Amino acid sequence: MNIKKVALIGMGAVGTVYGNALHKFYGTDFAVISGKSRKEKLQKQGFTLNGNIFHPNIFSEGDNDIKFDLIIFCVKNYQLDEAIEDVRSFVDENTILITFLNGVTARSRIHAAYPDNKVLYGLTMRIDAERTDCGVINTVDGEIHFGEADNTVISLAVKAVQVCFDKAGIKNIVFPDMIRMIWKKFMLNVGVNQVTAVTRAPYGKVTSLETNLTLFKEAMMEVLAIAKATNIDLREEDIDDFVLMMDSFSPNGRTSMLQDVEAKRKTEVEYFAGTVIEMGKSLDIPTPINHVLYCVIKSIESLY
Repeated sequence: MNIKKVALIGMGAVGTVYGNALHKFYGTDFAVISGKSRKEKLQKQGFTLNGNIFHPNIFSEGDNDIKFDLIIFCVKNYQLDEAIEDVRSFVDENTILITFLNGVTARSRIHAAYPDNKVLYGLTMRIDAERTDCGVINTVDGEIHFGEADNTVISLAVKAVQVCFDKAGIKNIVFPDMIRMIWKKFMLNVGVNQVTAVTRAPYGKVTSLETNLTLFKEAMMEVLAIAKATNIDLREEDIDDFVLMMDSFSPNGRTSMLQDVEAKRKTEVEYFAGTVIEMGKSLDIPTPINHVLYCVIKSIESLY
C-alpha cells in the first residue's frame, strides 16, 4: 500500500501547519478540499503560515475525477457533516480517511458515512498554532497520534500513513491503544479548553491560579468517571500528568477554544461539555462542573 495523493479538508490553525508540510513534499499531488462557496477566495489569497504564503491545489466536490489515497479531516466538529459530503467525490474504495478532530465522536461519524473505507483515529498534541488576522503562526509543530483502535499489530493502512507523515516531516506516533489516547485528549480538552474559554486564561494561568486548577481537575474528573463506567482505560494519574504538562506549554499560549471565544467564533462546547453531559445522563453519572461550563460558554456565544 502506497500513498501517492493526499488531501486535507479544514485549513484552520492545525490544518494550515500540516497542510503546508504535505504541500512541500507532495506538491501537486496534495490538495485542499473546500466547499464551492469558499474555493475562489482561497485560491486567490492562498494560506499564510508564519508570514509565508503557499498556494496548494484547491478542489471542490465534483471538480474532477481524482481519487485520493488519504484524506485528512481538520475541520471543527460542527463542520464535519458538511465536510463528509464535500470529500465524497474524491473517495473510492481504497481511500484511507483519518480525523484530527477534537472529541470522541468524529471517527464514528466518518465511519458511518464511509462504512467500506478504512477510517483511522487521529489527534494532534503539543502544537501551538494560532490563527490571526495575518494568517497562522506557530513555533512548535507538535505530533500526530494515530492508528486503528488496537495497534498491537500495525495494519498496512497505518503503516502507509506513517510513511506518508514521515516523508512530509510530520512527527507521529502509533499507540497500541488509540481509544485510550483519544479519551485522554478528550479529557484534557474538556478541562483546559473550557476553563480557559470561561476565564480567558492563557496556559500559564491554568494551574498557577488555584481556582482555575480546581475547575480544570474537576471537569476532567467527570470524564474519568464516565470512562471508568464504560471500561475505557483512563486513570487518576492521567489527570496528575496533565497538571504537570501545563508547565511545558508557552505561558502566554491560548487554547483553540479561547482563540474562538476571543475571535467571537462558534466553539466546540457541544462536543466537549455537551458530550460529557449526554453520556453522564445515559450512565446516571452527575456532571455538574461540565453543566456549568456548558451554560457559561453557550451564554458567551450568544453575546457575540
